[in-house]
Amino acid sequence: MTTNLTSAQAAPAPHLAPTTSPISYDDTQRANELLGSISRVFDQRIVGQHALRTALVTSLLASGHVLLESVPGLAKTLSAQTLAASVGGSFHRIQCTPDLMPNDIIGTQIYNYATGEFSTQLGPVHANLVLLDEINRSSAKTQSAMLEAMQEKQTSIGGEVFKLPKPFMVLATQNPIEEEGTYVLPEAQMDRFLMKEVLTYPAPDDEVDILQRMASGALTAPLTTQPIALADVEFLQKLVDKVYVDTSIKQYIVAIINTTRGGGPRPLPGLNQHVRVGASPRGSIALMRVAQALALQSGRSYVVPDDVKALRHAVLRHRIVRTYDALANNVPPESLIDAVFAAVPSP
Repeated sequence: MTTNLTSAQAAPAPHLAPTTSPISYDDTQRANELLGSISRVFDQRIVGQHALRTALVTSLLASGHVLLESVPGLAKTLSAQTLAASVGGSFHRIQCTPDLMPNDIIGTQIYNYATGEFSTQLGPVHANLVLLDEINRSSAKTQSAMLEAMQEKQTSIGGEVFKLPKPFMVLATQNPIEEEGTYVLPEAQMDRFLMKEVLTYPAPDDEVDILQRMASGALTAPLTTQPIALADVEFLQKLVDKVYVDTSIKQYIVAIINTTRGGGPRPLPGLNQHVRVGASPRGSIALMRVAQALALQSGRSYVVPDDVKALRHAVLRHRIVRTYDALANNVPPESLIDAVFAAVPSP
């Protein structure tokens, strides 16, 4: 993975490490092998887009959902399919449209005239990985049905509750340049995405590589790497839970989140002119979970400040509500996040 660090970089803060490693050497080696398999699948299917790869794998390890935003054609759908192919789980793609109804996603009850009984037909959300293509084209009613699935890991059909499979992950995409026929995602649902990754155009060399692979058929060739099993994914997720987070790191995370709200140890003067609502406690949890997942990918059993900083934009850009003045002056959320991190001293 692109987040792997060298041994010289891997232990910059021994005071943050526990006295006894919570993860055994054998488990660490097994985790590296599994992450290597996922990485090789991405290498065969995706050119460049390293930030996207990191966001997808980190979200999977942290048991979270990810929102992907970009103009069309930047491999959002292909990356979601590649992640599903790398873990061998069930994968369903849902193309969101304004007339999509909740029952089209979660499932419905069907009456059998022959038996005179109802049977339940589960919808496409009942899969390990679910791709919601252009989620902002679905109505608020449909989005609310997805909210229950994302947060509660279950659906309700005809008064009966159906648990979603484990692991369960939603990968949603949205196109920021087309507004006709779209619905703004409610803040409550945005906050339930662990990360929001904004994709950029590939570098010229990467784009040449894409054309060469397309011409040779390499992008559509059968995968040469065996996918890891669902049990392996759950193993990795449990290892993330074991990654040690020192109290000073937790205090650092809380200080960052409080600074986005106008407080913190070193409040930013004039922040309320740009930020109307700061990040919620769910933002604190997301920063810690992502940091734990990044530490595991780096071969460490404990979190360092760089793990908290690495994906700060993806974790916080959709949790900060900007003021009208900030929107009018096109103040990017990333610059506000950088200012917050610059104001809070690292442990």
